[in-house]
Amino acid sequence: MARIRILPDILANKIAAGEVVERPASVVKELVENALDAGADRIVVEIENGGRALIQVADNGAGMGRDDALLALERFATSKLHSDDDLAAIRTLGFRGEALPSIAAVSKLTLTTREPDADSGTQVRVEGGKILQVTEAGAAPGTMIQVAQLFFNTPARRKFLKSTTTETAHIADTVAGMALGYPQVHFKLLHNAKTVKQWPKVGDPAVRAADVLALSAAELISIAASDGDLSLSGVAAPARQARATSRSIYLFVNGRRVRDRVMQHALLEGFHGRLMTGQFPLAALFLTLPCDQVDVNVHPTKHEIRFLDSRRVHALVQAAVTRALAAAEKRLWAAPQARDPEPPQAVAEPAALYSRTVPPTNAHELPAIPTAPTPTQIVPTTSAAAPAQQPLWAGRRFADLTVIGQFRGTYLICQDGDDLILIDQHAAHERIVYEALGQKAGRIEAQHLLLPETVELSFGEAALLIQLIPGLAALGLEIEPFGGNTFVVKSLPTLLGEQSAEGLVRSLVERNLETGLAAGLDRAMDECRRVMACHRAVRANQRLNETQIRHLLLQLDQCPNASHCPHGRPTWIRWTLRELEKAFGRTGTPAAQDIVPEIGKGGYG
Repeated sequence: MARIRILPDILANKIAAGEVVERPASVVKELVENALDAGADRIVVEIENGGRALIQVADNGAGMGRDDALLALERFATSKLHSDDDLAAIRTLGFRGEALPSIAAVSKLTLTTREPDADSGTQVRVEGGKILQVTEAGAAPGTMIQVAQLFFNTPARRKFLKSTTTETAHIADTVAGMALGYPQVHFKLLHNAKTVKQWPKVGDPAVRAADVLALSAAELISIAASDGDLSLSGVAAPARQARATSRSIYLFVNGRRVRDRVMQHALLEGFHGRLMTGQFPLAALFLTLPCDQVDVNVHPTKHEIRFLDSRRVHALVQAAVTRALAAAEKRLWAAPQARDPEPPQAVAEPAALYSRTVPPTNAHELPAIPTAPTPTQIVPTTSAAAPAQQPLWAGRRFADLTVIGQFRGTYLICQDGDDLILIDQHAAHERIVYEALGQKAGRIEAQHLLLPETVELSFGEAALLIQLIPGLAALGLEIEPFGGNTFVVKSLPTLLGEQSAEGLVRSLVERNLETGLAAGLDRAMDECRRVMACHRAVRANQRLNETQIRHLLLQLDQCPNASHCPHGRPTWIRWTLRELEKAFGRTGTPAAQDIVPEIGKGGYG
């Protein structure tokens, strides 16, 4: 007796539904994709009870005749593929012919459709994959599909659905993603007959992106690049808007929303040095390339893709994001409101006050990067002269700030017109040293140790350090093998001042063991620069005198990315006068009057 049997069509469709239909949001995705392929420019999605009771998608697309409506419910029936060549260059969102029959196999489905030039439409009722009724029906041009009681005949799948709120949120995210990719289409989402959100047609994709990302268009950074037949466009939010998950990263390839490790990794690399570990940016990237250079037939859900030349895609995305962020940061320093720059002023609190309690550290402990003046060249803050340097940050410089003082020996308090600026001295100095190590690589002055220090490592640590030795020598850190897993440190970069050679080497090795060398030696050396900068930077709770603060601000002006430390933490934050007045309940009060105490009202106003 034969033990191998052909599965019945109904069972086969249920198995297929398990691949295509994971939850109500999966149904919405498939139906909306069909509507977009049909040329619709208005799509209305209605759901009830988080999609459990009803999912209805109505569009004004091309519609179908009676025969096509029936064929669309058969497995592997599609109008989008005709030959093997079509499969190698897919130009539509749907193509497998699995969506409708898979959905119909696990629900009670009603399909109503009409072609624009037809006198009447067709309605097909299906339950659990069986066609119950086919009738002529009055209908508007386009297609409307109603999916009721999803998973009614597969209770094991139905019980794994989450709460109504959770399933609705997944559907809203799905529709929002579709709306982001197709700004020329009007989308509307309703839940239990109430409008959740609608996205009217817009001509500017950035307006739709701002709507979906819940930001103002002015906050978004435009991204654009091309490389032959590859074209990239999109937007990203500044690093300060980072999130704890990657849910706000939207990636599109030829109009299809995808989950792709290559593009996401390239995006994160573009934000390298601007995000802390575990943070993700808000971004929407749209990549266009020849259809035969990407395989979308990797998974039934069509979320996953494979590029023919992934390295080329990665390089394009990373370079475009890096370039866009760098350009945006140069504009970031400009004050939010227009005003005339104020000349540099003296520190509001005399530096002598600091030296009364804690002797100031020597000015040379803030090492200068190549284009910054040395401590002896610093122009007194009361002088009208300014260092000869090309202004960055849209005409504003850190050196232009009025320094008020320090808070807890950690934050520099400065004033920029009507704005309050706080600078993290450790993060800022870390950025300065990091840039100095990069700019001087190969020319860094080294200080030979009077007594070379030995470092004993484990086998794995030793194997990694051997690969780093040539690059570390270019940074002024001379290390030689000393037999077995022992190494001898002969010199340290003068830039780093007095350091524990053993502690520095161990930190370098341990940090690179965490990240590994998979990204290449260049990335490993960049990690070494970060560790060395962190070791050298001024610490929190360290008092700085006026000369040292001014020196630090002058050096910060020379850094290409002065807004973040090498680990991605912000170096400075700005509070506008309006924000401060609002926090103190002074909104609408003239600033000139705010400094006058209001007597008789229970204290100050």
